[in-house]
Amino acid sequence: MQTLDDYILDHIDEEGALLASLYREAHVKLTHPHMVSGHLQGRLLKMICRMVRPKRALEIGTYTGYATLCIAEGLDDDALVFTVEKNDELQPFTIPYIERSPQRNKIRLFWGTIEAFFPTFDETFEFVYIDANKCDYCAYYDLIFPHIPSGAWILADNTLWAGKVLKDFQASSDKQTQGILAFNDKIKKDDRVEKVIIPVRDGLTLIRKK
Repeated sequence: MQTLDDYILDHIDEEGALLASLYREAHVKLTHPHMVSGHLQGRLLKMICRMVRPKRALEIGTYTGYATLCIAEGLDDDALVFTVEKNDELQPFTIPYIERSPQRNKIRLFWGTIEAFFPTFDETFEFVYIDANKCDYCAYYDLIFPHIPSGAWILADNTLWAGKVLKDFQASSDKQTQGILAFNDKIKKDDRVEKVIIPVRDGLTLIRKK
């Protein structure tokens, strides 16, 4: 029987052969393949970038590069996405896919922490995608916020965290869950931004700096 998810994927743009291969290989070779953005979220990332049209985008947490490639697809030809990944053990998986992509010239990939690299970027980022350690979402937000212009967009992934944001889970000592709860509360109270949670996949929070 066809599911609603199947129906949705059947009625949106295809992800393409390279992304489909990346997604399949991640599920064979990687320990946490569920962290890959996937078809629906990838097409949404591309569409948002088409609408925002940033000249410079920043991604915190590259992982396999799936979302990176989708962001790059949505950028104008003269735009760039800077992407930072802490886990350098992913290099043998991620780098070949980026090198094979027709979008590779739009991508600047850095291995290390965002805390180390962000101060060295002499760029203005109009779009920021956060998808790294959930414990550090608040720290990432505080790091970038003073340095992005009014009208800039931030998209944070996993903000529904498999439903663990609900009250039944909020006493959990799990640091990842606590990190997401703290971030969601922080954004709710921040009157410097407009915000909305989109219940796609594991939750995406779309934030606009006033």
